[in-house]
Amino acid sequence: MNGNTFRMPARRLVTVAAATALAAGPAALAGAGTAHATGDHGRASATVLRTGLDVSLLNKTVNVPLTVTLNEVRAPESAEKTALTARLDGVDGGKPFSVLRADVAQAKATATATKSEGRTELAHARVHVPGLPLLSLIELEKVTSTATCEAGKAPVADANLLGAVTVLGKKVTLTTGGPTEVKVPGVGEVRLDLSRTQTTSRTAAATALELDVSVNPLDLNVAEVDGTLTLAEATCESPAAPESEAAQPPAKGEEPAAEPEAEPAADVRPQGARAEADLAETGGSSATPYIAAGAAALVVAGGGALVLARRRRG
Repeated sequence: MNGNTFRMPARRLVTVAAATALAAGPAALAGAGTAHATGDHGRASATVLRTGLDVSLLNKTVNVPLTVTLNEVRAPESAEKTALTARLDGVDGGKPFSVLRADVAQAKATATATKSEGRTELAHARVHVPGLPLLSLIELEKVTSTATCEAGKAPVADANLLGAVTVLGKKVTLTTGGPTEVKVPGVGEVRLDLSRTQTTSRTAAATALELDVSVNPLDLNVAEVDGTLTLAEATCESPAAPESEAAQPPAKGEEPAAEPEAEPAADVRPQGARAEADLAETGGSSATPYIAAGAAALVVAGGGALVLARRRRG
């Protein structure tokens, strides 16, 4: 009777110790896997053309907005439409009119865990506004813009204008020193800003051309057209840095970052840290301490059972 009473706890101890050791190993491995998760993807966008114009009509006291875009994409997307038409109530009887026609009009935005980029290209393009069906607001040979954001690197924005530019029928030379103004008597005026770029620690934006428009065509029932027009725009935002990079120790000569009081200082190694590193170098894994603990529990339990058996026989 007494023998059975002591045997059952010993057997249970052996079983529980083995189960605990086996369950702890996989749990530790699962926790180690999530510690090295990578950061979120970045963001990027690209737009070939965007308008924000107010069209005033001759026979009405209202303004009709012209707000259209061509090839506006966000990562991961791309578009290659080369023409844009629009309709406005009260303008030329509501017939569609051409806003932009081009040989090339591409927009592309990509984003991964390490890099995001927006890119646009516009070539051999003509832009029109309501009331000027025959005279182009602007004609250009080629413009490009690129915004690139890589994790851990400074963002880069770049915009380029290649070839000749004609505004309201007049050839103009644009410079990066400031806006260029073009005035045509009886038609209106346009102010152009060339290659506008902006960067921060994690973002970049590039615009090849931005136009401030104020024209009075007095044709097709249109009195005035005012507003802005943007060509070849690209933006990006850097992906979040992976946790493994964020947790790297400081370089030699640099002071370690402040740690919470509950955690050990940066120059103090926790007990057992070197032992785990040595096991990893010789072929062990993060589950090795749990297997060793389980084995120790089995030895202790077996020794206890042996002592009890000898007492019973005595």
